[in-house]
Amino acid sequence: RARIGCFGPGGRARGTESAPEPSKRVPPAGVGRPRRCDRPAGTALGVLGGRRARVSPLAMGSAALEILGLVLCLVGWGGLILACGLPMWQVTAFLDHNIVTAQTTWKGLWMSCVVQSTGHMQCKVYDSVLALSTEVQAARALTVGAVLLAFVALFVTLAGAQCTTCVAPGPAKARVALTGGVLYLLCGLLALVPLCWFANIVVREFYDPSVPVSQKYELGAALYIGWAATALLMVGGGLLCCGAWVCTSRPDLSFPVKYSAPRRPTATGDYDKKNYV
Repeated sequence: RARIGCFGPGGRARGTESAPEPSKRVPPAGVGRPRRCDRPAGTALGVLGGRRARVSPLAMGSAALEILGLVLCLVGWGGLILACGLPMWQVTAFLDHNIVTAQTTWKGLWMSCVVQSTGHMQCKVYDSVLALSTEVQAARALTVGAVLLAFVALFVTLAGAQCTTCVAPGPAKARVALTGGVLYLLCGLLALVPLCWFANIVVREFYDPSVPVSQKYELGAALYIGWAATALLMVGGGLLCCGAWVCTSRPDLSFPVKYSAPRRPTATGDYDKKNYV
């Protein structure tokens, strides 16, 4: 028995409509469609407050200079501490024709050591500070002051760096980073004074004919380590100053360091559609 019903246009029964094919389904507006990110070439994107923020190449270059300068300053700071503790500021000079030497004498800021030809080494810390020479006392004060100043400059630089949130972004934060770079430059200058002072004394006594041969010394390894550390401190401080100086007069050059909140599932266990881009 044939079933009689009402048919609409196109031969389809009224009240029934065929579902579109899966390949022809159109997703709702704003859901599942990739958004175009129209941005000029040479700019990067960062997430700032849940939105995408543009970062100019100048800001990225400034941040890279600050990071590179801070790394160099940290390496120079470690080298300065090493040079301060090593006893090889003055090393015995061998001017006689005897190849076999019985012992070698090292002198530093805190102790003196005697190294035997058998490899045995014996060190003795200076007993009295007041009995030391003027250059040793001054070198102690300047070197320790430079190490402590570098420690202070580290916290100042971290507070003003673009990759931290200790200070609000703006010209004030750039000035803090600039202050850290200047402190590192001053630290390098303070450390350079005792190194050059000791080198001058060693060279002057070496060429002085009135000084006995047994009391003549040469430049030790600690002086070369100190000079390398000083160069790293000054170069790193200069890079910090250059990176911060760019952002001092440009408040718009702020590096985004805020991140959007993580996506959380809804009450039904699914992720909200607005979390998808």
